[in-house]
Amino acid sequence: MFKYIKNDLPASIVVFFVALPLCLGIALASGAPLFSGLIAGIIGGIVVGSLSGSQIGVSGPAAGLAAIVLTAIGTLGGYENFLVAVVLGGIIQIVFGLLKAGVIAYYFPSSVIKGMLTGIGIIIILKQIPHFFGYDADPEGDFAFFQVDGENTFSGIISAINSISPGATVIAVVALSILILWDRVLSKKSKIFQLIQGPLVAVVLGIVYFAFTSGDGTWGISDEHLVSVPVPDSLESFAGLFSFPNFSVITNSEIWITAFTIALVASLETLLCVEATDKLDPHKRVTPTNRELLAQGVGNSLSGLVGGLPITQVIVRSSANIQSGGRTKASAIIHGFFLLASVVLIPTLLNMIPLSVLAAILFVVGYKLAKPSLFKTMYNSGWKQFVPFVVTVIGIVFTDLLVGIGLGLGVGIVVILIKSYQNSHFLHIEDNSNGVHKIKMTLAEEVTFINKGAILKELDRLPENSYLELDVRKTRFLDNDIIEILEDFSAKAKNRNIDITIISERGIAENPKSYIEFFNLRPKKSA
Repeated sequence: MFKYIKNDLPASIVVFFVALPLCLGIALASGAPLFSGLIAGIIGGIVVGSLSGSQIGVSGPAAGLAAIVLTAIGTLGGYENFLVAVVLGGIIQIVFGLLKAGVIAYYFPSSVIKGMLTGIGIIIILKQIPHFFGYDADPEGDFAFFQVDGENTFSGIISAINSISPGATVIAVVALSILILWDRVLSKKSKIFQLIQGPLVAVVLGIVYFAFTSGDGTWGISDEHLVSVPVPDSLESFAGLFSFPNFSVITNSEIWITAFTIALVASLETLLCVEATDKLDPHKRVTPTNRELLAQGVGNSLSGLVGGLPITQVIVRSSANIQSGGRTKASAIIHGFFLLASVVLIPTLLNMIPLSVLAAILFVVGYKLAKPSLFKTMYNSGWKQFVPFVVTVIGIVFTDLLVGIGLGLGVGIVVILIKSYQNSHFLHIEDNSNGVHKIKMTLAEEVTFINKGAILKELDRLPENSYLELDVRKTRFLDNDIIEILEDFSAKAKNRNIDITIISERGIAENPKSYIEFFNLRPKKSA
């Protein structure tokens, strides 16, 4: 696991700086104690990272579950009651893994997965613009279009531009310049610039800048635009940051409904992120999805037991890990230990990191996920790839992650239905001499009720005094609806003087008396 530690250690530092504000922001957006987000991040890194089969995926509290958590805490009567649902949700995920439910990840089109990555990249950039200018105090974990502070994504940006904080903006611009210079130039010049990552340098400069400008009314950075980690002043106060589930409510049906909801949404979000991170992995490794569900289930059960939020694999952290050169699961595990050490040993120092510097880091992450060249590539792939891709991107930007994916998947299914409708058969007019139209219709490998309209329309257009040769030798599945259409057409064919010959694996049949009987006698073959 530590074979590539020279790659994984720098990557873990970057992931740590990305994960820290996200853990706190998601907890705030969920209406949960701030420390609960850090607990989920620590367990997601150390426990889930150790058990998972993913080499580059990073788990932690999920923005996609924030709305569910916020509602459930109020509905269930408190955070301690909600933690029972988190524990049960983890157990249900373990059952999913044992039942091999991870296969669902392979049924999402590539265009939707690419749209998800691009949409998340755009959202990351849009959501960080206010923090970049040192204005918005909205939680980092709020990735939905409509924010918890009553604004939406674009109104928040407009407010930020109208209320720029000079100090936060200056250090953000400097940090972004360092990141670009490090990525484009310095990292290619010397190995020292590969070992010491640009984001670490940017964060250190941010802390130094805050220390030197503290108290300056113009160039200083106010507390609400800094990282905010709980600072315990004693062992007793540290222990008080933990919450524990109230298992006396386990018989409440609402608890179980919430548990199933958490298990389903967390599993789906994890599987989608697994599919996406595997596509981003430069080494093209494949994550065992059932093992991932087991790892997530164990992590959620443990997180709920000690007061943490629900956990999923998270694409923002995973992509930051990949882009920073992470090679194995060691980077995810080490980032978890960094989170643990930071909240215990240096919470005061962490609270000196400007959010605008972290916004600059996330700008780079978002851009690499949503490169403009990808839109051109998808457009050149044809409308069947481009339309689901664009719908997914728009859905994620203007609603939320799961709704956007659902919209993209829905469009993808419609595209499949349209192509299935169009590809039901091949029609070829072979001879038109002596007033007799000889027409050959070859049916596709699978013909279902979806193809009824296309085939019926084609049959009705056949001219009188025709000869139809129906070739079903390549057909492995013929829906009963299609057989009934042929049965009905046979009566019309006699009146229009149309002769029909069927060519099948069994031989040739001319004007069969019963199509239903003929096709039912055909040897059954699997699709």
